[in-house]
Amino acid sequence: METTRQQKVGRQIQKDISEIFIREAAGIFPGTMVTVTAVRMTPDLAIARVYLSVFPFEKRDVVMAALDKNNRLIRKAVGTRVRNQLKQVPELEFYIDDSLEYIENIEKLLQ
Repeated sequence: METTRQQKVGRQIQKDISEIFIREAAGIFPGTMVTVTAVRMTPDLAIARVYLSVFPFEKRDVVMAALDKNNRLIRKAVGTRVRNQLKQVPELEFYIDDSLEYIENIEKLLQ
């Protein structure tokens, strides 16, 4: 169960990362649409687990490699946005949210 503080910080970081991806994603992920679906914070607010939806799904490995390469830049950009709200900028861990592909697979099986 997440506390109210964890949820608020998670929503703020989700909003900030989404804006960063909108402004700078063309250079980082060419030809790919990346959406931040959820952010889960650890109880001490030190780590943010960011769940991403990637379209087309086949490019998920390329996107994850680009995120690993640019993790420091993204964290720095988040830090400039939340510097007045948090004492410490959380470490960012990126994960693929494959729930859309799971739903698609179930729909195919039902048909």
